[in-house]
Amino acid sequence: MDIETFPNPNPGRNYTIQHIQEEFTSTCPMTGHPDYATIVFSYVPDEICIELKAMKVYLHSYRNKGIFFEAVTNQIFEDLFAVTKPRWARLETIWRGRGGIRSNVVVEDAQDGYDGPVTFPFSA
Repeated sequence: MDIETFPNPNPGRNYTIQHIQEEFTSTCPMTGHPDYATIVFSYVPDEICIELKAMKVYLHSYRNKGIFFEAVTNQIFEDLFAVTKPRWARLETIWRGRGGIRSNVVVEDAQDGYDGPVTFPFSA
């Protein structure tokens, strides 16, 4: 996986960056039907930040991949956390309803010892 990054312009400050991808698509591995979600990646950067076009291209790689909600959420989180090495991060996937059921999947983690403030300005 090759996701471009750039140096954090304010590494001495705890601040939250939030990227929202409203047109995420993957494929249901059971039915082959498309699944649609909003992806919300929030993080407190340490030394580096993720480049948005690179993140967009990475997320588009799931368009035709058969994968369950839970698996794709955890895989995206693992990949973005590994690339950015943030002080804290949270990924929420907000799936559009199918059959009267909507699903949200949330993954969160932090570097050891990080206890800074965290805010969530996005709500679905």
